[in-house]
Amino acid sequence: MSKADQTRQFIIEKAATIFNIKGYNSTSLADVQEVTGLTKGAIYGNFSDKNELAIAVYEYNCSNIRTRINAVLNSQTSAKESLLAYADYYLQNWREIFKRGGCPMLNAAVEADDYLHFMRNNVRKSMKYVMKRLQTIIERGQVSKEFKSEIIAEEYAAVIFSIIEGNILLSKIMDDPKYLQLSTDRITHIIEQELAN
Repeated sequence: MSKADQTRQFIIEKAATIFNIKGYNSTSLADVQEVTGLTKGAIYGNFSDKNELAIAVYEYNCSNIRTRINAVLNSQTSAKESLLAYADYYLQNWREIFKRGGCPMLNAAVEADDYLHFMRNNVRKSMKYVMKRLQTIIERGQVSKEFKSEIIAEEYAAVIFSIIEGNILLSKIMDDPKYLQLSTDRITHIIEQELAN
């Protein structure tokens, strides 16, 4: 990695949490200067503008959460265990996730949907990735006869993703992980009553 690449990565990593907490629109160049200790010239020497930095930070934040979730999913042997592990990940790690500002997809989606349209495709892509990952798990469960063949995996993936994201929002704003427990309980119910053979 070149010196320029190292500096760019340093800026992204240092700015990641502040963008996720304050928002992509509300985070100022002064905020980035404060967390990095770099000058305006050094920052803009690595990014053409704040939008380019915002997208780089968003992708970095999503990559981190994706890596953690994939590790959890890949450690399971059955489709049911994988879906439960996905829900349980947020319940078990909520303090650390909330300390970093919560789910980067959820946070960015609110801004990208309303006014930061330059981020919209990145947010859509990351959400589609997670839903496709869940869909693949459900389809694997259908192939192994763990889940009913007639269910529509894509629809259940979207529902499970929505339950998790919605309850992350509730838990964060209410400062209470009980909503993440509710999501784990609901997903368990869906698996046992609607998906399982």
